[in-house]
Amino acid sequence: MTTKLRPGVRALDRLMKSNPAMSVARMTHEQLEKAQSAVIPDGGMASLFLGRLQKGVDVRTTSFAARHGELPLRIYTPQAWRRTPRPVVLNFHGGGFVLGSARQCDWSCSIVAKELDAVVVSVDYRLAPTHRYPAGLLDCYDALEWVAAHAPDLGGDPSRIGVMGDSAGGNLAAVIAIAARDESGPVIGHQALIYPVTDMTEALQDDPSYVDNTDRGIVLSNEDMEIFRDFYVSEHDDAGDFRLSPVLAPDLSGLPPAVVVVAGLDPLHDSGVRYAQALVDAGNEVAVEDFHVMPHGFLSFPYFCVSARPAMDAIVASQRAALC
Repeated sequence: MTTKLRPGVRALDRLMKSNPAMSVARMTHEQLEKAQSAVIPDGGMASLFLGRLQKGVDVRTTSFAARHGELPLRIYTPQAWRRTPRPVVLNFHGGGFVLGSARQCDWSCSIVAKELDAVVVSVDYRLAPTHRYPAGLLDCYDALEWVAAHAPDLGGDPSRIGVMGDSAGGNLAAVIAIAARDESGPVIGHQALIYPVTDMTEALQDDPSYVDNTDRGIVLSNEDMEIFRDFYVSEHDDAGDFRLSPVLAPDLSGLPPAVVVVAGLDPLHDSGVRYAQALVDAGNEVAVEDFHVMPHGFLSFPYFCVSARPAMDAIVASQRAALC
């Protein structure tokens, strides 16, 4: 059955499919290396594609000494003085653990900074396949500890920390929330999981949303997902470990309030809903925001996808309820 797409989504899908460099499954090794090393320029066409930085938000880059070496951060701070200290939201970008950078999240991170009146710290964690699991996860946990220790220096409140991530970043945010609980780490007050990767086992392939995507392949193909997984997870890793598949964690109780954003045309839709239900079953406070006619990654393309702004509104509202 042919899926009827909204005009912006149709245009986005055509653009993605017309350019081999937009699909990891069609990239050569040289194209992948180029994509990983590319620096997204500020302004210009990149902002028309990915969304503009919100007015009234300052952004700067810095780094800190993580366990592997210097880890780059991108920090968003509201210009208007309303209150200090502010909540701090730690953001993990998407890209299948293989692509992407903190810069691609300017639109969403600056909205959270401005409308939540928060400091947002976005992490440029190491990427696969050069740096396989658990490199990116360790980077993100190091960033959590750094933020908790240095929140006052940023004008932030270490007792009001949230995590946020999309796709692969949603996986990292979910796992970080569990790890912080288990390791008596910094207290996390909220988690925003945006079309998160929650199951890396073969059970994912039984989800109707994954099966339906076999022929549809809007924006994100099943082949892309398999390559992302194979780049990130080695043959020696247990895909059922909660640090890869948080939906399989033996204990999901005592986790921060969550908002889980899912997209109806996303192969990861059903696994995201399964994770939200598992959180509810474990006694956690969870809101699910389901955008039925949107594809995977729709918040990364706000001028193509009409639901991007309503999704951000829902995320900020959930963060405000938990962190303010």
